[in-house]
Amino acid sequence: MASHLPARFRTQVVGVALLDDTRHPTAFLTAQRAYPEDLRGLWEFPGGKQEPGESAEDGLMRECAEELSVRVELLDEIAGPHAQGWPLSEKAAMRVWTGTTADAPVVGADHLAVRWVPLDDPDTALALPWIPADLPIVHALLERIAP
Repeated sequence: MASHLPARFRTQVVGVALLDDTRHPTAFLTAQRAYPEDLRGLWEFPGGKQEPGESAEDGLMRECAEELSVRVELLDEIAGPHAQGWPLSEKAAMRVWTGTTADAPVVGADHLAVRWVPLDDPDTALALPWIPADLPIVHALLERIAP
């Protein structure tokens, strides 16, 4: 699979699967996109674009503070098939971590809603209308930490 991927994606996106508990997670947080119109209503992992000069981890923590008003403790990266993570398009890839927060997520302008999705029922997680590029990451998350 990696042979057809670009040597370097121009846009690095970062995302997080926020877990409700570090040791014994029972759910993860997902967010419903408000825009752009072609992605409105679809579900995704919270996060955003890494800015020039910041590390992926710093970019993710900034994005979570901006989008959800939460401070995040990052745990492990969910490694994708490329050095830059999971391909989103020909130009962008996303690195995704698991993480936790003690803060209650706030729905901001970027999202219509946030939702805790149970890990003990993969069908519930997979039934959500996901942004297509995020769906392989959902599968990887469920395989990795589902009870």
